[in-house]
Amino acid sequence: LLLRWRRRRGLWRKVAEAQQRQELSLVRMEAAARRFREQNPSVNVVSILSLPLPELSKKLRDGSLPLDHVFYAYVGKALQIATETNCITEYLQESETQLRKAKLTGMQGLLYGVPVSIKDSIDCQGHDSTMGFIKYLNKPAAEDSVVVQVLRRQGAIPFVKTNVPQSLISYDCKNLIFGQTRNPLLYTKTPGGSSGGEGALVGGGGSILGIGTDVGGSLRFPAAFCGVCALKPTGNRLSKRGIMSGVVGQKAVAAAVGPVAKDVESLALCLRALLCEDMFSLDSTVPPLPFNEEVYSSTQPLRIGYYETDFFTMPSPAMRRAVRETKQLLEEAGHTLVPFELTNVDYVIFNFCVRGMFADGGTTFVKKFNGEMEKVGMGTFFWLAKSPHWLKTLLSWIAKPFVPRFSSIIGSMRPNTVDEVWSLHHEIEDFCHQFIAQWKKLNLDVMLCPMLGPALGIGYPGQLSVAVSYTMLYNALDFPAGVVPVTMVTDEDEEELKTYKGYYQDWWDRTLAKAFHGSVGMPVAVQCVALPWQEELCLRFMKEVETL
Repeated sequence: LLLRWRRRRGLWRKVAEAQQRQELSLVRMEAAARRFREQNPSVNVVSILSLPLPELSKKLRDGSLPLDHVFYAYVGKALQIATETNCITEYLQESETQLRKAKLTGMQGLLYGVPVSIKDSIDCQGHDSTMGFIKYLNKPAAEDSVVVQVLRRQGAIPFVKTNVPQSLISYDCKNLIFGQTRNPLLYTKTPGGSSGGEGALVGGGGSILGIGTDVGGSLRFPAAFCGVCALKPTGNRLSKRGIMSGVVGQKAVAAAVGPVAKDVESLALCLRALLCEDMFSLDSTVPPLPFNEEVYSSTQPLRIGYYETDFFTMPSPAMRRAVRETKQLLEEAGHTLVPFELTNVDYVIFNFCVRGMFADGGTTFVKKFNGEMEKVGMGTFFWLAKSPHWLKTLLSWIAKPFVPRFSSIIGSMRPNTVDEVWSLHHEIEDFCHQFIAQWKKLNLDVMLCPMLGPALGIGYPGQLSVAVSYTMLYNALDFPAGVVPVTMVTDEDEEELKTYKGYYQDWWDRTLAKAFHGSVGMPVAVQCVALPWQEELCLRFMKEVETL
């Protein structure tokens, strides 16, 4: 008992030190922003913050806007949003040195002088990548991740790291070290996760460009919940070297790294900058495919598949309306819309996603929590992963007649033999080819899909792991998928929510209705999807949706 008490005291000390460093980061940001304001009282910060990224980067490159004006404008705004939402874990003080060097050398890349925020799990030399775990505190990265190296070579200035949920396997944003991040649009709502700090900071206007990761919707949830845009590329379009993962080694569900920004043109500029020779030489496993301008700038009418529901998670009234209104606008603009029939999403979620990610029965996932004081927001999920195989089998059998979805999740979390894992990977490949065959039979260019929304209340994502169905499908398929906000929740949507039943009418469906509640005025997005390696077409479609 004494040893355990000492150990816990040691852990609390590490947490307290990390929180002090976080506090000190904000103090340093405040001092830097104040010093700049005092020395440059005439700088119009509001006009700088209102510039879209393409325009801002052009002004930085042609010298009509000084680098330090932009940098300190965003430091000041980021500090404000961090104070309101608790989204920043660390200020990268060396960014000020990088700023001074950039002014001296004038070395210009596509993102010259652009301040960029970086998700906690993406390595920045000399800084922790904690994933919300105490065990990873005080273990600074030896070098920048490839994506951060390329950003720097393109002139960008990474200036803060942002908060994540413990383990990253969550679409809320809370951990024991840095606490809960809030949605900048409504503090009682989650900003989404696991790139929740990015969603909150970009959504609040404290960062013009953020970099996050996505293994089940971790870029798309925060962007949709906070009213901004994000792109989850095909898993290997951008390098993942130097990026921490929630479940290392699993190949069933493809993770990806991608950008978050206020508008689609900014996402395209970021991809243009990243898809360069530096990326391809620093990580030779990334296919050397530069950004295809011709595809992105095309104005040809598109043939677009669409669906309003996946028949697994019943869409909220606002989600359904978002797809219908977008479909109508696209048709009026001369595009062709074709209904796409989605089937067996329940099988995909349970058998490919849950079983694929936890094919070892959850052992790898559970090991991550060894020596941690608390399993934040994990609840039943962690308990299930920890349970012995016989108990999972028994619970699955008992639950089947009453709560079939719960039974399926328990059944999916059993340990698999090697040949079962190989068979599963083969099955996922088959499913992908069937999906593409259906896509090509309809002669589609892209697909318009619902995106979970509006933002759920804080704490709800941990109880609603099943609601990732709309996003996680495209990680299992490894298709590029982006989100664009298209509408806001109306009083009518809120009224209609009172009759929301769900497809299973189980505890999860009832809880989801409560989680959506109280969201009038909150943004709702749609998802835009393309075939693998067609990021430019996906962005082109997103741009069309955004414009309309």
